[in-house]
Amino acid sequence: MAEQLRIGFVGVGMMGHGMAKNLIEKGFAVSVLGNRNRGPVEDLKARGAAEEATPKALAETTDAVILCLPNSQIVESIVLGPDGILEAARPGFVLVDSSTAEPTSTKKVGAALAAKGADMLDAPVTMTPKEAEAGTLNVLVGGEAAVLERLRPAFDAYARNVFHIGALGSAHSLKLINNFMSMAMSALVAEAATTARASGVDLGKLREVVSAGAVNSGMFQKIMAYAVDGDPSGLQFAMVNARKDVGYYANLAAAAGLPSPFGSTALQLYTLACSAGHGEKHVPLLVDVMAELGGLERGSK
Repeated sequence: MAEQLRIGFVGVGMMGHGMAKNLIEKGFAVSVLGNRNRGPVEDLKARGAAEEATPKALAETTDAVILCLPNSQIVESIVLGPDGILEAARPGFVLVDSSTAEPTSTKKVGAALAAKGADMLDAPVTMTPKEAEAGTLNVLVGGEAAVLERLRPAFDAYARNVFHIGALGSAHSLKLINNFMSMAMSALVAEAATTARASGVDLGKLREVVSAGAVNSGMFQKIMAYAVDGDPSGLQFAMVNARKDVGYYANLAAAAGLPSPFGSTALQLYTLACSAGHGEKHVPLLVDVMAELGGLERGSK
């Protein structure tokens, strides 16, 4: 039963808040790690969540801990650092990493947990904060099938689809490939829109024509919604995170001995955007970055 599974949650930001909220609403006993950003923590406490001061304390009082963090470095500090989750790991305990992380780091953390008899799943999510709040995310899971089945009721609380990808680390690999495609497509559309503007092509007409053909995609629509209508809400994902994910993808390709010409180009563009002070802006505003690089007035159509 849902109420029998005690869930800890670390990282109740734009995605994590909705995930934790849905766990509470589905009857799970949820504890969250304290955060400097008190708003989401206090909201979840008002809904019934408990709060713990350290990752170790969180793991001690729960059966599974879900992480939703910005990068692998932070994941390792939360798990392997002082007062970390590893100190409370034990047989039957499960760590679920829903961060977009590097597979090599995931396997390192998983090995440390396994040495103490604990289990780990990498379970990154796709979609946006809107779907996180609605409980309709997609979850990609790497790890043992039996462990997945133990956690499936929790995943079902905030997901409409749960995909078992393979062994530990495989879900993080797939998520990086997915995010590379989406971020590279975003960069491509931003460049195409800038070229259209500079060439005197109406962006509304560009959207109309592409929407009727095979090149159309969800990512095209999200970027063009900003380029044409000034609406960036369809893709609430910061450029600094795009840079991180594409960088992790480039590492994945390099580890496989593969060249990554498109990955390198996308990484260069997002790095440039971040260096110019746009890192915290959402990806659709890459249209403005491309306009600046091309000497165009931002927002001109």
